[in-house]
Amino acid sequence: MRVKKKDRNKKWAFLFIFSNLLLFIVFFVWPALLGVAYSFTNYSGMNATFVGLDNYIRLFQDPGFYKAMSRTFLYTALGVPFVYCASLLVSVLLVSNHTRGKTVAKTIFFFPWLVSPIVTGVLWRWMFGESFGFVNYIISALGGEPLAWSSNGNLAFLVVLLATAWAGTAFNMLIFIAALLNVPKAYYEASEIDGANGWQKFWHITLPSLRSTSFLVILLSIFGLMKEFPMVQALTNGGPGTDNTFIVQYIYQTGFAQMRIGYASAASMVLFVILLVFALLQFKFVRGGRVDG
Repeated sequence: MRVKKKDRNKKWAFLFIFSNLLLFIVFFVWPALLGVAYSFTNYSGMNATFVGLDNYIRLFQDPGFYKAMSRTFLYTALGVPFVYCASLLVSVLLVSNHTRGKTVAKTIFFFPWLVSPIVTGVLWRWMFGESFGFVNYIISALGGEPLAWSSNGNLAFLVVLLATAWAGTAFNMLIFIAALLNVPKAYYEASEIDGANGWQKFWHITLPSLRSTSFLVILLSIFGLMKEFPMVQALTNGGPGTDNTFIVQYIYQTGFAQMRIGYASAASMVLFVILLVFALLQFKFVRGGRVDG
């Protein structure tokens, strides 16, 4: 009887594994293979002719591609530490014994995670609109001059960073809170006996204990920001001009607006290779045991 029950459980396990594997092949593997194939053609939605490496050659000769890629790297380089610091600060405050109203605060800080990235972009676009924005209204009410949040590339980029931190803090906050609650209290009690202050406890106990968690948050943030599309598209539409066109916006514009699907596929493959490098670095550090909690 036990053997029959065990065999039946195995059948259900294989069924669940097969269904997930099928979905993975249909929605991930097959589109990826199509992208690789299209990157070697001049496919525009109707006909596809093999062109070899022409798409890649033209891609690496396109100043627009380098501009989009450099802007993406800048966005990631500034956004990741910004999101990391904001998430860690909020998490430390929410687990502190001196903080009051933690339940309400957690709900407020988690709310952005429940909002669609498109809604986030529209919300921040309304707040920082030049002629109708709430922020410029406050500045004018205080006697200042309204700022060109939309027509100035650097100011628009700043708004994107602020919106990214606001939207990205919630999920990372949950990860940090779980890790902070697992730090042994004995460490802090022993440091208090030695006369350590709050900053010393944070620097010598909290941060080292969050090493693996920090690595995870940073890696996920890199992936998220490198692939960011809906929030930026709704907020700036890549503007003004192409000042804030990131690599995914560049792929979207060339692939769907200009119907150069083969060329856009080549750009997608380049992005895939970059993200793969980050993934392999993660694998190397974790396997090497250099990232531990």
